[in-house]
Amino acid sequence: MAGSEAVTTQHSTVEDWTRALAESAGSPGGGAGTGVMLAIAAALTSMVAGYTDAGDGLREDLAGLHARANSLREAALGLADDDAAASEAFGAAFRLEPGPERESAIRRASEGAAKASAVLGERAIGAVGDLEWLAANGNRALVADVVVAFGALRAALTGARTNVSFDLAALTSAGAPLEEIREQHPALWATVKRLSTAVERIDGLTAGIDHRAAPTDAV
Repeated sequence: MAGSEAVTTQHSTVEDWTRALAESAGSPGGGAGTGVMLAIAAALTSMVAGYTDAGDGLREDLAGLHARANSLREAALGLADDDAAASEAFGAAFRLEPGPERESAIRRASEGAAKASAVLGERAIGAVGDLEWLAANGNRALVADVVVAFGALRAALTGARTNVSFDLAALTSAGAPLEEIREQHPALWATVKRLSTAVERIDGLTAGIDHRAAPTDAV
């Protein structure tokens, strides 16, 4: 392996990718890790769906869910690599010498990083409903896997929310107050709120089935 810049989630081993993540290089970083967590959630969703035998009235729903989960797993890995590239640009901007060029580079990189995390976050929000369906209709023997998937999806949602919020705040480094940033980027600002709401929804759904997944806690 030539270095962390040659590592991607789609073409590297887990060992190589996590080794690159452990390096103090910034790319891949937490945003890329968020994408990997989303891919894990999608993969577990697909696995549980494959083990689920739905009745006649639910087979079409299950087939659609299964297809969406497989598609999301692949897309999430690509989004992780996109976020790694955005993170690299973000770090490079902050390493420039102080001045107008640095401020402009930070603004572009912050906007790019926020948008990359927002796209990932929106895909994570869209995955909540399918896991909720499996919590209610999936193979009950795999309820623990559903809870693990909820945990991975929660990590993806939290990571995306934090990264979008942080990147928006980074725009203040050029002198603009946070309220002005909010007015300039209303869609990204609203995404942060939607992600926070999705995290709360995940917590409620997990609490509703945790007694089945971890029955020893009740003893």
